[in-house]
Amino acid sequence: MNDASTMIGTFWSLLPPIVAIALALITKEVYSSLFIGIVIGAIFISAGSFPTFLSSIFSDGIVKQLSSSGNAGILVFLVVLGTMVALMNKAGGSAAFGRWAKAHIKSRIGAQIATICLGILIFIDDYFNCLTVGSVMRPVTDKYKVSREKLAYIIDSTAAPICIIMPISSWAAAVSGFVKGEDGLSLFIKAIPYNFYALFTILMMFLIVSLNFEYGTMKKFEENSEKKASNEDKESKKALKGTVFDLVFPIISLIVFCTLGMIYSGGFFEDGEAKGNFITAFANSDASVGLVLGSFAALILTIILYTIRKVLTFSESMACIPDGFKAMVPAILILTLAWTLKGVTDTLGAATYVKGLVEGNAGSFLNFMPALIFAIGAFLAFSTGTSWGTFGILIPIIVDVFAETDYSLMIVSISACMAGAVCGDHCSPISDTTIMASAGAQCQHVNHVSTQLPYAMTVASVSFVTYLVAGFTRNALISFVTGAALLVGVLLFIKKKVSNNK
Repeated sequence: MNDASTMIGTFWSLLPPIVAIALALITKEVYSSLFIGIVIGAIFISAGSFPTFLSSIFSDGIVKQLSSSGNAGILVFLVVLGTMVALMNKAGGSAAFGRWAKAHIKSRIGAQIATICLGILIFIDDYFNCLTVGSVMRPVTDKYKVSREKLAYIIDSTAAPICIIMPISSWAAAVSGFVKGEDGLSLFIKAIPYNFYALFTILMMFLIVSLNFEYGTMKKFEENSEKKASNEDKESKKALKGTVFDLVFPIISLIVFCTLGMIYSGGFFEDGEAKGNFITAFANSDASVGLVLGSFAALILTIILYTIRKVLTFSESMACIPDGFKAMVPAILILTLAWTLKGVTDTLGAATYVKGLVEGNAGSFLNFMPALIFAIGAFLAFSTGTSWGTFGILIPIIVDVFAETDYSLMIVSISACMAGAVCGDHCSPISDTTIMASAGAQCQHVNHVSTQLPYAMTVASVSFVTYLVAGFTRNALISFVTGAALLVGVLLFIKKKVSNNK
């Protein structure tokens, strides 16, 4: 193995992220696990050359990822969102919302349902969803002793799974861009009814909350959370001067300005095909640019509002900037290492390996292809931590294979690819969205991953069976009803088993 070519484009290209993920789950320590994965990848790339080894980790790795305009934009957006949360907390908006919620939300189930509904409503972008829902609902779920791990699960499950079934979202724009020679947005809309993992994830959340039970490691965290004493009185006395308006106004500002920022980056206000066309502007948008512009505008407006209303002095508002940065440091570190690991995986040719795997099997067992594509997409996204990268690899292959032969199966297969990518992204410890969900809920990242996995794998197993049905029936309604019935049956069985083990 002294020649790097023996590893590039082979299964070895997936080994570094697999090792990193396994170590993170075993050791519960994510920073060193990710770095070890990067080192293994660098060894494979270097083929014995020490300068190449160092370059793969640092100049072509960490430094290159941090200097990427898209990645830098996401980090700036994170810091601005962290600052917004610090501002809302210091102004008393979060505490005031907690008091309002106590009067209007009467139970733990109500707090969780409200969190799910808010997550569904914020469908523009998954990063924005994770941090906004976390900052708004954390005081409420804390009040009703919902564990931070359960909050992170709800946030994560209403991020990518919601964005992937909404035509107006940064995800729809990304998927549309990967479909060459076809109307990408039209295909995206046609594929929505077949996106079973996303649909069943939403159904799963409502079922788990309504049936009022937990399983796997989530059960332990929820039981421990219910035993903890609430600190709401101490928090409310700190910031009685704040009102619900001091939380609602910044959140609405974020939604409005980030939406405007997205369509601005897509040319909505400039001469060209996107001018005045909301859908086209979204398809052409640059999410990192739009979110930075929108969040900065909302931040400035919020500081002005707080200063005019004398909720916070200008100096107190400025003091929230380093506080917001500090709160996001863990997420920034994990993101940086995860991006570097993805870069190493790309250099090793993971895309080439998976492309060959799919193309080599596409001609056989056509009716089984949606289920196979779902499984491959989930594995690839889980290993690399990127759903968008998975779209880029698999969707063009699917279009090439099925566009001229079986259009209906192409729709089902594209949806299976999107669902598999979201599934892998949902489960992966090195996924941006999973990391953001941990940051939004302010819980330990590895705890979030370990508690979410059993729930996500339950939905993934049901989705796999549903894609087997869809491959033969080509009917979205029959497939969905079959899968939904199976999911309900599985959860009732698990609940009965959990109850018997008490």
